[in-house]
Amino acid sequence: MLDFNIWNIVWSVANILILYILLRIFLFKPVSRIMDERTRTIQNDLDSAKKSKEEAEELKQLYADDLNEAKAEAQKIILKAREDAEAEKTVIIRKSHEEAEQLINDANKTIENERKRVLQQAQYQIADLAIEAASKIIGENVDDEKNRRLVDEFLSEEEADKE
Repeated sequence: MLDFNIWNIVWSVANILILYILLRIFLFKPVSRIMDERTRTIQNDLDSAKKSKEEAEELKQLYADDLNEAKAEAQKIILKAREDAEAEKTVIIRKSHEEAEQLINDANKTIENERKRVLQQAQYQIADLAIEAASKIIGENVDDEKNRRLVDEFLSEEEADKE
C-alpha cells in the first residue's frame, strides 16, 4: 500500500524548496513591495488628510477671528456714527436756537423801529394839528417853521419826561 521511496521524498522536498525559493523571489518580494508601497501611499494620504484638516481648522479659526474683528469694527463704526449724529443733532439744535434768538432780536428791533416811526409820524400829525388849532385860535397864520420847532421841542421834552 504505501510504498516509501526515499528518492521520491527527496525530489519532492527539493521541488518544494525550489518552488518556495522561486515563489519568494518572484511572488512574495514583489507582492510585499507592492503592499509596502500601498501602505506608504495610504499612510501619506492619511498624513496629508490630517495636515489638510489641521490647515482647514487653522483657516476656520482665522476666518472666525477675522469675522469677530469685523463685527467689533462694525460696532465701533456704528457707535461712532451714532455719536457723530448726536453731536450733529446738538449742533443743529444749538444753531436753530441761536437763529431763533437772532430772528426774535431782529423782529424786536424791527418792532421798536416801527414803533418809533409810528410815534414820530404821530408827533408830526399832532404838531400839524396843534399848529392848525393855534392858528385858528390866534386868528392868523404864524410862521410854520418856528411853530413846528416849538411843538417838536415840546413833544421831545414830554417824551423824555415819560422815559
